Amino acid sequence: MFNFGIVMAVIVRHLYNFRHNLDRIFDSFYWPAMDILLFGFTSVFIMQRSGNIPQLVTVLLSGLILWTIVWRGQYEITVNLLEEFWNQNLVNLFASPLRVREWILAVFILGFAKMFIAVGFSAFLAYVIFKANVFVLSFWLIPFMVSLLLTGWAFGLLVGGLIVYYGHKIQVLAWSGIFIIVPFSGVYYPISTLPKFAQKVAMFLPTSYIFEGMRSIIFKGVFDFKSLYISLSLDGVLIALGIMFFVFMFNKSKEKGLARLE
Repeated sequence: MFNFGIVMAVIVRHLYNFRHNLDRIFDSFYWPAMDILLFGFTSVFIMQRSGNIPQLVTVLLSGLILWTIVWRGQYEITVNLLEEFWNQNLVNLFASPLRVREWILAVFILGFAKMFIAVGFSAFLAYVIFKANVFVLSFWLIPFMVSLLLTGWAFGLLVGGLIVYYGHKIQVLAWSGIFIIVPFSGVYYPISTLPKFAQKVAMFLPTSYIFEGMRSIIFKGVFDFKSLYISLSLDGVLIALGIMFFVFMFNKSKEKGLARLE
């Protein structure tokens, strides 16, 4: 069972921190805006130089916006954990009645809320400046977002498990860890363009099915439900592994003493 009062306390604490932390505000608005502008103008340039490739801007910007969901899911887990290190609050946090599963649920809810903020802002900019409408995905946008967020959470827990054991020494993974799957996810290009070995890797990533489905809908107006089923099934496996790994690494770190990480 969960104590939802404690879960809400963790969420409110991080929301207060979000309001007064310029770095976190930049992460939610400034960097998404820069990505949309850079990819948008690059897409326009490619279209002008190589002919009118149908819906190129929409495809690239939709890929970028959907990738933001994966990144945001991982980022909220790993960076919120690091903030406890930076504030020397890790021992205090888990000396309270807060249990690990309640902390995980709290950061899941935070990631969900902030994902909507970042994605909504990015989608607004993409439409206003470049007339790229991510909502062309219609109904499928909802299950796509669910699958991608689950992937982000799963990798966030896997990376978070390493951080909670090894501490500051590997904190760079909090920002960069998830990008290891970008080349195999087909965010901006079809999986068929990858070498054979990379295509085999892509088969085991939930993200590859979603981004392939995104392009299929934009270009052809169709999507194979089987791909969504495979993606969500892989997400289920990854989430289960992520939770087990994080709890295992947390307990091992606790045995050594959490104070050593601060």
